[in-house]
Amino acid sequence: MQLSLLDEVPELNKVFFLDVFAESYYDNSKKRMRLSTINGQQVPCDIKVSCPSKLVANYPEGTIFKLDARLVRRGNGRNPYFIAINRTHLQRALEFFDYNLKVQNGFDYVFPKKGKSMIRPALRS
Repeated sequence: MQLSLLDEVPELNKVFFLDVFAESYYDNSKKRMRLSTINGQQVPCDIKVSCPSKLVANYPEGTIFKLDARLVRRGNGRNPYFIAINRTHLQRALEFFDYNLKVQNGFDYVFPKKGKSMIRPALRS
């Protein structure tokens, strides 16, 4: 659920947002990985998120991150964008754990059946 920490004006102009979900993609014009918000939130989709590209580049394209963000409104008809507040430590979204695991291992990855331990049993001596 989208929450606001602080309102700039009492007329519900939110500035700081918690739990914004953004997906990584490769921006051909900038030649680097970037983040953009995903659909299904209380913020519009496809708003760019400013954060260090070296943190996003550690994960494959399509990985979903959960972050806190500050909204930046630019004048002259330019699009607003988010700046990640937790810029030094970016984490993948636990809510999208299965999806992120598939992105990392390829979409043909099959999850182990429930009840089966992925840890090998100890060898008997």
